Amino acid sequence: MTESVFARGLGRKTAFLCVVMTFVCFGCDVPAALGQEHGEPTKVILDTDPGTDDALAMLLAFNSPELHVEAITVVAGNMTADAGFENALKIASLAGRCDVPVAKGAIRPLLQELNTGKFWNGANGLGGAELPPAKCKAGAAFAPDLIIELVHKYPHQITLIPVGPLTNIAIAVAKDPAIVPLVKEVVLMGGGITGGNVTAVAEYNIHSDPEAASIVFNAGWPITMVGLDVTEITLVTDEDVARLESKPGPETTFAAAVARFQIGTYQGTGIFHGGAVHDAMAVGQVIDRTILKTQDMRVDIETDGKFTRGMTVANRKNAIERNVPEGDHLQSMGLEAVEPNVHVAVGADSRKFVDMLIGRISGK
Repeated sequence: MTESVFARGLGRKTAFLCVVMTFVCFGCDVPAALGQEHGEPTKVILDTDPGTDDALAMLLAFNSPELHVEAITVVAGNMTADAGFENALKIASLAGRCDVPVAKGAIRPLLQELNTGKFWNGANGLGGAELPPAKCKAGAAFAPDLIIELVHKYPHQITLIPVGPLTNIAIAVAKDPAIVPLVKEVVLMGGGITGGNVTAVAEYNIHSDPEAASIVFNAGWPITMVGLDVTEITLVTDEDVARLESKPGPETTFAAAVARFQIGTYQGTGIFHGGAVHDAMAVGQVIDRTILKTQDMRVDIETDGKFTRGMTVANRKNAIERNVPEGDHLQSMGLEAVEPNVHVAVGADSRKFVDMLIGRISGK
């Protein structure tokens, strides 16, 4: 009964999405990727809201031969969609990757107001690091439509890497549910099972659009959640940035400036000893599956709670109590299993990841 009630609720929200879309739019280890087993790059779509850590995620993806970046799709989040789109084009230009289409998507969450993150990303979203005007041309496609197009073009080959609010991905699912079984996997940055960074329990990307997250987490495709449990213990330090700066280049100089902003901002909170590069870890997991340790769990998204909205509610034991009516009350009858839907990152080889990030961008 619980599942049917949830399904009806999810169905109503998905239907409502179609109504709001006009206002949103502008105009337990995971097996190694099949392509990588045969020496072929993994086709990826990076859905992003650039964003400082998004910028590093883009540079890592562009400079990793294990990946073939099919598209950069931009969603409103850390920055407005327009500002994020401009940043994405500038970063692609810096990396010399104008061959990769860059498409703008949702300009706001499905149901709530947009909450940008300039404190964590700087006024320009890049920690104050300045880039020349973009040489890459803006794509005309609407980001969810481009996602749909590419998934159909490369069935069972595309890995989606969403590292911002999940609005674009949810819209793509709502517009064409047939893409779900055609997507190879989703490796996202978001959530956390031991606490949040916006509220006590909610992480920014999920909190920014819980309704979209609920659609994505319940779509039925393979998901790996790279959350705060691993990203907040994987920090870039001043020593790491010094290694970057020892091999200068345009991308390196930019990445070092971004990283130094992050270090200063995070250390300024009095909580962290370095800068968290959250989004880049999701890219790193697609490159090298030995970086993270994962555990299969049932994860649901809280969309209604006064204090818990945006929480990724993880069932670590994949079981719930089974209660049945008995007279005027309910009686516990033991436990019943629930089906896991997410590979949750619960541990990280932080040094290995940071060394990868520095090594891939150094001298570029």
